[in-house]
Amino acid sequence: MDFEVIVLGSGAAVPSLTRNTSAQYVFCHNRHILIDCGEGTQLQLRKFKIKFQQIQTILISHLHGDHIFGLPGLLSTMQLLGRTKGITVYGPKGIRKFIYACLEEVGKGIYFSLNIVELEPNTSGVIFEDKCIEIVHFPLKHGVPAHGYVIKEKPHKRRLLRDKFDETGVSVSYIQKLIQGEDIVDMSGKKVRSDDVTIPGKKQKKYAYCCDTAYSTDIISFVENADVIYHDATFLSTEEDRAAETFHSTAKQAASIAYKAKIGRLLLGHFSARYTSTKEHELEAKEIFEKVTAVEDGDKFVI
Repeated sequence: MDFEVIVLGSGAAVPSLTRNTSAQYVFCHNRHILIDCGEGTQLQLRKFKIKFQQIQTILISHLHGDHIFGLPGLLSTMQLLGRTKGITVYGPKGIRKFIYACLEEVGKGIYFSLNIVELEPNTSGVIFEDKCIEIVHFPLKHGVPAHGYVIKEKPHKRRLLRDKFDETGVSVSYIQKLIQGEDIVDMSGKKVRSDDVTIPGKKQKKYAYCCDTAYSTDIISFVENADVIYHDATFLSTEEDRAAETFHSTAKQAASIAYKAKIGRLLLGHFSARYTSTKEHELEAKEIFEKVTAVEDGDKFVI
């Protein structure tokens, strides 16, 4: 598959026997991305048969332990196993100090290239792009500076209708301009409209990660029309006051965001350990938004 997400950890605050703390692996057009790295993430990577030496990029949402305590261990293991390829870590200000404080106190540091990019709080923008994908960060509403992430495909070129093109009689040298959406005029003065000989390419796929966050419609402009969104659903609505106090969301609030942002599918996660089942989370969310799944560790989703 060109674009898929594997949930490595879906629990909040502390790991349990059934849910690890926050982490996800995203594979998108041969780009290998880790989002968050709670305690025990490297064990989850092994458990779900993911080759963690392939990881090129790590996105950290915020500096709470259940999202970062696995990071020094993972980097250390990568080195012990002979990693030479560089890796880039994006995260809030302070992530560099955290990583190096842990690694330098217990060993000799990291010898492969470790590029750490600190993101300013309450900012947004593109942090990575190449010919295939783009990664955007945006602010979340939490007790400390926190970032959500959108991973999306670059726009696909239009597709040529060969029979229609051949009927025009113009040179094949114009094909690239036409599939880029440009109308052309050939040497003889003949005009050809791109819309007449091409059709739109595949729809761009888009994945949004929003964990941890209080309910906030401010994120809608960033996640709008995403195929899939993973959203904080730490609590049920019976604990809405507790959610507000701790800057988290309820399942119903997550569904409200999905509905307002015209999301394709909602994934609920970051569940409080007080809940032994998440069926009520799904039922609560489905009152507002139908296509919803309360995730389990190890779940795989094709975008």
